[in-house]
Amino acid sequence: MQAILISISLLVCSNVFMTFAWYAHLKELNTKPWLVAALVSWGIALFEYLLQVPANRIAYTELNLGQMKIMQEVITLLVFVPFSVFYMKEPLKLDYLWAGLCLLGAVFFIFRAKLH
Repeated sequence: MQAILISISLLVCSNVFMTFAWYAHLKELNTKPWLVAALVSWGIALFEYLLQVPANRIAYTELNLGQMKIMQEVITLLVFVPFSVFYMKEPLKLDYLWAGLCLLGAVFFIFRAKLH
């Protein structure tokens, strides 16, 4: 269980970097050429990979690949929604709730063998 918690912590931090790498340039670098935005995003993504690779290696000691992917998707949504609302100033949408509920279904099915 400790390996999973460490992995989750690293993946949360990793997702913060990746979310900024993927989307912050839309707000911060929208007047710059796309190549500048791409290079800045790649620089940010480097930090994401420095956290994501060990997180996945740690998680793979306890989880299978499908479980790791679903865990990653849940973390991605948990990071993306606050980023979208607080940083990008987008309205909070009910669709985020529905997407989250669908992911909870995916979590149930992918982890149900571990629950027994």
